[in-house]
Amino acid sequence: MRPEILVPAKKCSLGCPVLDQYLAGGVPCGSITELSGESGSGKTQIALQLLLSAQLPLSLGGLASSSLYLHSEPPYPFRRFEQLSKAFYLSYPQLFDSVQCVRNNVLVQELDSADHLFDVVFKLDSALAKESRKTMPIKVLVIDSIAALFRSEFDNNPFDLKRRANLFFKISSTLKFVAKKYGVAVLVTNQVVDVMRSGDLNGLRIGNYDSLYSSGRRVCPALGISWANCVNSRLFLSMNEEVVGNVAGEGDDNTLCRRTKEGNACCFCTTFA
Repeated sequence: MRPEILVPAKKCSLGCPVLDQYLAGGVPCGSITELSGESGSGKTQIALQLLLSAQLPLSLGGLASSSLYLHSEPPYPFRRFEQLSKAFYLSYPQLFDSVQCVRNNVLVQELDSADHLFDVVFKLDSALAKESRKTMPIKVLVIDSIAALFRSEFDNNPFDLKRRANLFFKISSTLKFVAKKYGVAVLVTNQVVDVMRSGDLNGLRIGNYDSLYSSGRRVCPALGISWANCVNSRLFLSMNEEVVGNVAGEGDDNTLCRRTKEGNACCFCTTFA
């Protein structure tokens, strides 16, 4: 029996050289990558950059493809996307006819519930089969965010937790199937929750949680172990407050105000089989 030859997965650039180097090229195709972090840490920014980078040729770190953006936290970041798409076009004017062409290659679908996400994911196979015959097929799928759909709809009781876990497994198994079949890079953003006690989370260890801190708080990705078993790779964004100086307060010479600067850093990446 001949041994199976492992072919390195194609990767799509995140539009940030530092993160691309950290990830050895970008987000891999054929699997699910989770990006977690607290509000304001830059998850949506990175997701939008990935959606745009997908349009670049392979030689420039892209996939020569269009992308699909499923967003669940209104409002849709229209202004930020407009700014990023314009900057993206100005960086590669020789590749696109206009800024509008760049924007048209990003398809957008709003999600209003976990069941709606399941319906959309269930139809992906047939939709991607049609897209595969186009010049710019969909090769990047972003769900922003998974936690917003599940944290608000399910209560903390055995029945709801079981139903939620079943939805996790159905959605993730379908995403993995279409990702591998069509060579799609799937990026899912997730929120974080505070860890209230030391030691392993609920007696279970998922990755290096002891090192996850953001804004001075110990945190971990939301949705628990059921969702943790559904992704292939996990990325974590931390947000740190840095004091850059003191300025005198207005109207009171004796008052000093701290001026701070927020900084983002990718702390760790864990890959599961």
